[in-house]
Amino acid sequence: MPSLNVSFSEDEMEGVRASAAAEGKSLKQYLHDLGVREMQRKLFVAGAIAWADKLRGEFDEAFPEEVPPTRRGDGAAAA
Repeated sequence: MPSLNVSFSEDEMEGVRASAAAEGKSLKQYLHDLGVREMQRKLFVAGAIAWADKLRGEFDEAFPEEVPPTRRGDGAAAA
């Protein structure tokens, strides 16, 4: 299984240790979970953006007053 050596300053290491302890995890498990959580966050955000883009037209039709001036087709400019 691949592994990784990561260098931290003394202050950074103190913060990481405190965060791991607060979650009741070893440093190894805490840092592993942190990386996995970030990957999951990025997937969630990408999915949310895709969902919003898919529904944007329908929303804009239902609530035209909520369309930002820069996206209106009427030549209105942002203030």
